[in-house]
Amino acid sequence: MTERLEKIAAAWAIAGGAVLLLIALVTVTNAGAFLIDRLARLAGGTVAGLPGYEDFVRLAVSGAALMLFPYCQARRGHIAVDLLVARLAPALRRALDRLAGLGIAALALFLAYWMAVGMVETRADHALSRVLGWPEWPFYLPGIVSLLLWAAIAAAQALERDGDG
Repeated sequence: MTERLEKIAAAWAIAGGAVLLLIALVTVTNAGAFLIDRLARLAGGTVAGLPGYEDFVRLAVSGAALMLFPYCQARRGHIAVDLLVARLAPALRRALDRLAGLGIAALALFLAYWMAVGMVETRADHALSRVLGWPEWPFYLPGIVSLLLWAAIAAAQALERDGDG
């Protein structure tokens, strides 16, 4: 696999991690507001939580989770069943790795296609988040990019010559 794809996947995963960190910070803030509200109610007051918290988390996590997949593939961090495969001849193991890589690339492209179709339909429907009123279609973009990057990395790994990194 090219070193360039791995660097892109690493940067993409860091961006995904930053979004996940933001989700965690918003969740902690909202949970803190909930606890403070419970205490304030004892004194006759109220403290509101973050308006649209659920909207933000739902939309942000949908892209952030997929942003980690390409890096996982680049590091070959996916699940592998080695119980039977470890005893096979090296040439057969390489052939199975290539077949699996091409299968993963095909699956990621299939998912990217349908996610793009969903994005176009969501945009045409003018779908908005319930509380914040944000258009939902832009939140499909990180997922589509992630799936395309995942497919490119899996295909590059499947097609690399023996001994290539």
